[in-house]
Amino acid sequence: MTRTTKSVFVTFVVLVVVAALGFVYASPYIALDRVKRAADARDAQTVNEYVDFPALRDSLKQQVTELLTRRIDIQKSGNPLAVIGAMIGAALVGPLVDSYATPDGVAAILNGIPPRGNPGERPPAPASVAAGSGTDTAGSSANAVTNGTGSPTVPASGLASGQEAPKPPQTTAGYRDFNTFVVTYQHGAGDARYSAIFRRSGLISWKLVAVDLNG
Repeated sequence: MTRTTKSVFVTFVVLVVVAALGFVYASPYIALDRVKRAADARDAQTVNEYVDFPALRDSLKQQVTELLTRRIDIQKSGNPLAVIGAMIGAALVGPLVDSYATPDGVAAILNGIPPRGNPGERPPAPASVAAGSGTDTAGSSANAVTNGTGSPTVPASGLASGQEAPKPPQTTAGYRDFNTFVVTYQHGAGDARYSAIFRRSGLISWKLVAVDLNG
């Protein structure tokens, strides 16, 4: 092998390694884009490939229960009717979790519409979620903020009584550690945030496993 041939071979190997590392780094962004598109299209088979539903269900149950517990604690010294409403909501945690641990719920979570713990709350209808979606999240740089990432306009039928349609959220996506990738949503300065949490499932495979309603 001549010196020129060796140089070409080494250059080729380096390029392949760099490309492979780049693909590994970008893999959670690609997974996020694919699962969001699949959820918006209600492609249950593809959604199942990118969502660990048992883990997501456990996370939703814990997060919604903690949300309602905090709400009751805050309202104990306030309006008794508000406390009763929060207690009713706590009794409905199971149905709420069941409704969000679905492709409809995944689509809502990834479009900036998390559960709020309101009585009778369900994810919005498929058409309303898909209407504003279509943002290409793959290829985004870590910690890049994107405004107007396709949050839908939700009709009254998809919201609990008195709940307003959300504004388009700001999203921040990036690695928390080598095996954890977090997408954080916030509708405006000072507003509450929440996060969708992906966990590595293999070298380049990722699954949505949890939500953090505290941001």
